[in-house]
Amino acid sequence: MKSFTITEFIRLIVISLLILWGFFLVKPFIGIFTWGVILAVSLFPLFQKFLNVFGEKHRKKATFIFTIIAVALLIVPTYSMVGSLFGNLKETFTAVQNNELEITPPTEKVKDWPIVGERVYNDWSDLSANSRTYAIEHKEVLLEKGKSALKSFTGIIGTVLAFLLSFIIAVMFMSNSKGAFESASDFANKLIGGNKGVEMLLIARDTVRNVVKGILFVAIIQAFLCFVGFKLMGIPAPAIFAFIVMLAAIVQIPVTLVVIPTILIAYSIADSSVVATVFTVYILVISILDNVLKPILLAKGLETPMILIILGALGGMLLHGIIGIFIGTVLLSVLHKLYVAWIDSKEDIVLAD
Repeated sequence: MKSFTITEFIRLIVISLLILWGFFLVKPFIGIFTWGVILAVSLFPLFQKFLNVFGEKHRKKATFIFTIIAVALLIVPTYSMVGSLFGNLKETFTAVQNNELEITPPTEKVKDWPIVGERVYNDWSDLSANSRTYAIEHKEVLLEKGKSALKSFTGIIGTVLAFLLSFIIAVMFMSNSKGAFESASDFANKLIGGNKGVEMLLIARDTVRNVVKGILFVAIIQAFLCFVGFKLMGIPAPAIFAFIVMLAAIVQIPVTLVVIPTILIAYSIADSSVVATVFTVYILVISILDNVLKPILLAKGLETPMILIILGALGGMLLHGIIGIFIGTVLLSVLHKLYVAWIDSKEDIVLAD
């Protein structure tokens, strides 16, 4: 057995300290960097088509125009939804502090609903009346949980800036896609050994694109369209309901179940039943939109277990805030796919010597 000399031991300590130091330096940016890589991998096919229109000679111009368009499409809706979400959370938090939190009571129109109108009206009225008492009795607990929830989101400006920085990182990777892929391939081959690294890298790439297109992109579309409907209809706390829709879509819970309360509220606050009915049809169509979009966007069915998607979304949100919902879902899906590929591989994959 080879023994370490004092010099080799000191080298090992110094290198370990430098690596540890570097880790702590980049630790605050790990979430942003990871989301940037995910965006780069997901958007690159679209970026490549956009580049082909302008030609290789105008690569810088094409990159600039693509960035402006993508930022407008990504940041503006994100700012609108996240801003409204934080506004709703702040209003709820203030209402708890002032002992004014209560569920919106039903109007007399609810009694006119066929069959269940009277019963829904009574139950809803009781719930509205009891909500304020409950909030007062459990004020300290609600305030503590509310502070934790607000801290986990890091603020609207921080969230929007995180998305913006992630996209800038993604553009940098896409503009130098060849170099980035070669560097990642060399690292993967060095880590795993032989040419297996590239194979695993391509599996990870395809999984990222499938998850982003088939789950995250569809969830964002559904949440934003629902948010527009909630806002136009005058539903209280529209951003919170839209956020719940997005979470439900990500963890594969039927969105229809989530939007039922908003439909009941719509019939309660609408000036006419026609308006409420139009809203109901619109929201129900949006709630089943994933059944149409997923077959189109997914080349193959996604095989990631639902429990991993749920853990990834919730764990990512606790660790990195809103942006972590997407990072956690993608990361666990990729790890699961790599695990399956390793298990199914006929050859042993070992770390390179």
